[in-house]
Amino acid sequence: MASTIRVRAISGGETTEVQALIQHPMDSGFVKDANGAIIPPHFIQQLTFEYDGKPVFVADWGPAVSKDPYVKFSFKGGKKGDDLKISWVDNKGESDTSTAKIQ
Repeated sequence: MASTIRVRAISGGETTEVQALIQHPMDSGFVKDANGAIIPPHFIQQLTFEYDGKPVFVADWGPAVSKDPYVKFSFKGGKKGDDLKISWVDNKGESDTSTAKIQ
């Protein structure tokens, strides 16, 4: 299965800028399908970015986050060629992990 995570991390001196797009339905549990049945909740609960084995960004999400969320942030440190690990876990126990090279 292809990764659900697309990441770009660019080092710019003392900081690294990270942009990530995650493919996920992020269903709230309040929307109905075409037949009028409620679509069960299915959303990312925790998103984590790790650099050098330490978390640099952690997000605890709920059902209010939109489909295919986009995240952009910067952190102090990081250099070209280093790895940035990204992972998420949702309310159904599904997960994905990816590693991106810092450019």
